[in-house]
Amino acid sequence: MSILFRQAAFQTSAKELKDLPPEGLAEVAFAGRSNAGKSSALNTLADHKRLAFVSKTPGRTQLINHFTLGEGRALVDLPGYGYAKVPAAVRAPWGRVIGDYLLTRQSLKGLVIVMDIRHPMTDLDYGLMEWFKPTGKPVHVLLTKADKLSHGAAAAALAKVRAELAALDAAHSAQLFSSLKKSGVEDAETVLARWLDIALPAPKPPMTQKAPKQPRARNKPWHLKQ
Repeated sequence: MSILFRQAAFQTSAKELKDLPPEGLAEVAFAGRSNAGKSSALNTLADHKRLAFVSKTPGRTQLINHFTLGEGRALVDLPGYGYAKVPAAVRAPWGRVIGDYLLTRQSLKGLVIVMDIRHPMTDLDYGLMEWFKPTGKPVHVLLTKADKLSHGAAAAALAKVRAELAALDAAHSAQLFSSLKKSGVEDAETVLARWLDIALPAPKPPMTQKAPKQPRARNKPWHLKQ
């Protein structure tokens, strides 16, 4: 069950960096192709149906959305990228603002890239990671829609992505995620809590089954006692 982002609350939407809230203690940003399931993943992590707007038209959200977590921490929902139907005149400044945010935001501690497990590590994903590389900050990949593949196929896709990420930077990581099944939430929270310097509560130990009571031994009748 989601814990880390449950208190997330919308703060502001920004078209330009100057419209963002002042730098805080720590924040993580979510990025991804427009049809990768980023909004659904954010809603699942926050245990909230409409924290992030899920549009039927990919590429519709073109603002940087800032959500406060309290105590100077935040999560940031970046506009989806790579949707061909967004006019080039819109894409150019849009990409510039995202790029400037990723390179200059001091309170940004890491970047989560959401990828459809059936179409991971596209040229656009690689391009984003190359752009982000000079910051020296980590990348964590959520391979969403993992429920669309069999267990074996999903494991193979994860292994392949992890190998490609390791070749780029040893600090990069990846995991399986499914908004439909709500799986992968705890793994994601473990990574993001470390970036945000938030201590998660220790997991409750599994309940142990009590040993069945042994029937009480009956005393032998007096005439059978030795």
